[in-house]
Amino acid sequence: MDKTARQTLIDIARHSIEHGLVHGVPMPVDSAAYQGVLSVKGACFVTLLLAKQLRGCIGSLEARRPLVEDCAENAFAAAFRDPRFAPISVDEFRRVELHISVLSVPQPFAVSSEPDLLARLEPDRDGLILSDGRHRATFLPSVWSQLPDPAAFVSQLKRKAGLSASYWSDSIRFERYTVEDISES
Repeated sequence: MDKTARQTLIDIARHSIEHGLVHGVPMPVDSAAYQGVLSVKGACFVTLLLAKQLRGCIGSLEARRPLVEDCAENAFAAAFRDPRFAPISVDEFRRVELHISVLSVPQPFAVSSEPDLLARLEPDRDGLILSDGRHRATFLPSVWSQLPDPAAFVSQLKRKAGLSASYWSDSIRFERYTVEDISES
């Protein structure tokens, strides 16, 4: 993604949150007004940091709408609908730092066992989706900075999915993806 497209996504995210502060809804985006990767179906996560601490993070794992629309919706949701936090205030918005992770298409990651999974994971590169029945969770590649050990990364992902850290079954499935990280400069 070129520099202009990257800045456009940051601007859309910021404007959508600003719009939400005034109107209570995400900023409407006309994807037909954009070209290239911005106008095609894409998936992203928008992460908000306040004083380097997580303040909200919401995203999409699958590309179901144009990337510019996904960015606007997820920025609004990260600011106002992340159940871990109260809706963002005007003061917090002035100080918040935006990060956007544009996801590649998740690819099935067939593994025979947990040791096989741990051996084949690529720290700092792989995002991972775990699915088993109604349990599903993901960690973006940025989570490797807090959980650099593959065993810890996977056990915490299981816990996030509502499973025990030692859980394993024949029905557990994984997908992996990469991201293009975009941050405010």
